[in-house]
Amino acid sequence: MVTRRICFIGAGNMASALIEGMITANTARPQDITAADVRPEALSALAERLRIGTLTDSAAAAAGADVVVLSVKPQVLPEVLASLAGKLAGHTLVVSIAAGIPTQRIEDQLGSDARVIRAMPNTPALVGAGATGLCRGRAASEDDLATARAMFASVGATVTVPEALMDAVTALSGSGPAYVFRMMEGLVAGGVAVGLPQAEARALAAQTIFGAGKMLVETGVDPSELRRRVTSPGGTTAAGLAALDADGFVDALTRCIAAATARGKELGG
Repeated sequence: MVTRRICFIGAGNMASALIEGMITANTARPQDITAADVRPEALSALAERLRIGTLTDSAAAAAGADVVVLSVKPQVLPEVLASLAGKLAGHTLVVSIAAGIPTQRIEDQLGSDARVIRAMPNTPALVGAGATGLCRGRAASEDDLATARAMFASVGATVTVPEALMDAVTALSGSGPAYVFRMMEGLVAGGVAVGLPQAEARALAAQTIFGAGKMLVETGVDPSELRRRVTSPGGTTAAGLAALDADGFVDALTRCIAAATARGKELGG
C-alpha cells in the first residue's frame, strides 16, 4: 500500500484510470480513496464502479489526506489551490498532473514548505500502459518521489527527471500518443492505397504498432538493431525505409518534439 488516505481533486479520465490502476495493483484500497469534483454525475459513476468515497467540496475531501492528487485542467488549478491554501494537513503530499504547471507555482499558493511532486502521465494510462514523467519540488523528499512512483507504476512505466526537462517529457510521451495515432492514419491510408480494405488495413496497422512497441519494451534491444534485423538488403522493408528517409521522417519527428517542447515552455510561463 502506498499510503493510508488519498484524495483526488478532479474526477476525469486520468484520475479514473489512476484510481482503478491503484486498486487493481493493490497500491491502495477503495475505502482509502476519495474523489472531489464539481460534476455529481462523474462522482456517481466513479463511486458505483470503484466503490470509493466522493465529495463535491475539494477542501473537505482533502482534509487530513496523506496524498492529494491535483487532477484538474491547468486553467482550473489556481482556483483549486486557492480553496486548499491553509487547509491541508502538514504531512500531506501534493501530486499534480496539471500539464505545464511548475511546482513553484503550486508552492507559491500552498506555501513554500508544501511537498509537491509534478507528474506528466499520458492517455495510454487508461489501458494500463501509460508513460509518466515525475519530478519533485523543493520541499519534496525522495520518499515522496517513491510514493508517487508507486502510484503511477500501477498504470504503466515511470521515469524521473529534473523539472527543467518536464516540458520535454510532455512533448515526447505526453503528446506522443497523438503522433503514433497520426502514423497509424498514414499506415492505414497507405494500405488502402495499395488495395487493402479499410478494416483489414486498420487491424494490421494497429497490431503492428502494438507488436513493435511490445518488442521494444520486452526485449530491451535498441530500436536501430531491431530495425536492422527486419531489414533485408534490397528487400521490401529497405524500399519502404528509403522512402521515409527521402521524405525526412526522422528529421520531422525531431522537429515535432522540439516544437511541442517549445510550446510547453510558453504555456508554463
